[in-house]
Amino acid sequence: MSYCVTPGCLAPANSDSAQFCLSCSAKLRLKDRYRPLQAIGRGGFGRTFLAVDEDIPSKPHCVIKQLYLENASFEVAHKAAELFQQEAIRLDELGQHPQIPTLLAHFEQNRQLYLIQELIAGQTLAEELKEKGTYNEAQIWQLLQDIVPIIQYIHAHRVIHRDIKPANIIRCRDDGKVVLIDFGVAKLLTDTALLQTGTIIGSPEYMAPEQIKGKAFWSSDLYSLGVTCIHLLTQVSPWDMYDSFNDCWVWRDFLPPTTQVSDRLGKILDKLIQQTIKLRYQSADEVWEALSPKTSPPLGTNFINPWQPTKQKSARLNLASEVGVDYRKLQQLLAHHKWQQADEETWIVICQASGKTPGYYLKNSDIKELPCEDLRTIDQLWVKYSQGRFGLTIQAQIYQETEGDYPKFCDRVGWPVHNPNVLDPVLKFDLTAPIGHLPSRRWVGGYNWWRHAGVLAEKLAQCLL
Repeated sequence: MSYCVTPGCLAPANSDSAQFCLSCSAKLRLKDRYRPLQAIGRGGFGRTFLAVDEDIPSKPHCVIKQLYLENASFEVAHKAAELFQQEAIRLDELGQHPQIPTLLAHFEQNRQLYLIQELIAGQTLAEELKEKGTYNEAQIWQLLQDIVPIIQYIHAHRVIHRDIKPANIIRCRDDGKVVLIDFGVAKLLTDTALLQTGTIIGSPEYMAPEQIKGKAFWSSDLYSLGVTCIHLLTQVSPWDMYDSFNDCWVWRDFLPPTTQVSDRLGKILDKLIQQTIKLRYQSADEVWEALSPKTSPPLGTNFINPWQPTKQKSARLNLASEVGVDYRKLQQLLAHHKWQQADEETWIVICQASGKTPGYYLKNSDIKELPCEDLRTIDQLWVKYSQGRFGLTIQAQIYQETEGDYPKFCDRVGWPVHNPNVLDPVLKFDLTAPIGHLPSRRWVGGYNWWRHAGVLAEKLAQCLL
């Protein structure tokens, strides 16, 4: 069967050999290559279809994701196309991981936006749970060992998944490894998300409290992972395991009689699902450290993390600039871990991006006008070569976590609250510096300079960084 993906088509089913829909006359194949077979999902962001790639002799199956903006204004449609291109680049980079579906194509056709992704053959953990019943402790340990490195990887690429749950984890039929699915430019490109911040994305049962309020942090994904684990252990809805009267989880009360959970695993799960962000694990790295054996593992145990960000092949970097800034020198300095020189070069390129003479102190009004593409390039360089420790978005994340309290923010990133006459002696130019320590604020000046962190965080949010 061939399936018509044109929105509003009244009779989408067609024969295998059909080239055009008998109902609406639309061309059935996308890009004259991908033939939709059936609809397999629908959400607020659009629709998902099973398809076959007719250009490859083996005719492998794939997944079509259609971003459908019904009755969208010209402004929204134009912005969607622009962001679609930017976010597809990120999905392409993420797909280099063997436990994330590969992005095969992205394009616009008949005013609709499409992603073509690798089809992962296997069962979701939700399906597995329904068929085989609750997990035991050993299975949860194995799941955590398999999936935490994937979360480390996506967080190192500045992506928060926002919807980790059993239905979005597939156990591959071929090798038994888990694959994390449903990364979505589509989820990020709703009309609301295009025009304002605070959009709620995810599945409420598994969402962290702050995410329900429209804010997502790295630890929000970790919360969802913890809730996923207790659901797999109990096969009980997460909502039923939370005691709202006493404001606490009571998941142990729902464990099957034959299931035992050790104190060590219980403490890890409890910390993952803390309601208060500061009491939760702050990064996937912290979770991995908690999972790692404190003593030498038993003979034959293979407890390794093959996909920790520090072990990755170099991701393709796009040194793009909206105003013609050359970022190759900054890249070279960072690649060689010359942190102090890179910090000084960052001041130079930020000035160039804002149209100012190098050495100029940017005011808050200047920060608001910085080009998004240049901020993206500067940030991705710092994040990549610091293995996720430094970067503008790292600092913005910390600023949000400290709720805009500048002294607390400075304490977290290791900066003095007040500007000394010479900044360099109070900075630390190596990877033992606090997370978010670099790049420094040496380029900030003007009236109310201490508001720069909030202004920059707001600007990065506007740029969807």
